[in-house]
Amino acid sequence: MAAPRPVSSEAPFDPSQAPVIEGFSPTVYSNPEGFKEKFIRKTRENPMVPIGCLGTAAALSYGLYCFHRGQSHRSQIMMRTRIAAQGFTVVAILLGLAASAMKSRP
Repeated sequence: MAAPRPVSSEAPFDPSQAPVIEGFSPTVYSNPEGFKEKFIRKTRENPMVPIGCLGTAAALSYGLYCFHRGQSHRSQIMMRTRIAAQGFTVVAILLGLAASAMKSRP
């Protein structure tokens, strides 16, 4: 049987309060940025991601429109185009992550 542990003098964990971690600040920016500011900053950091997202949405929309009109061959082509645009977007995200990781190294 294990020996009982000594009672800690520290206060118990309070889930209503954020934990204090030495040397860590929850945000790098001095003022909280809104959705618009964050979107503009992220777009400037990696402009290919929004382009890929727009291409994906456009191919999907046009493909659904062609499907509704009964143009099944063109709809099938647009769905394949959508997959290519999604692949482009994923590659852009990965390249952006790699570039930001390389930039943050000293």
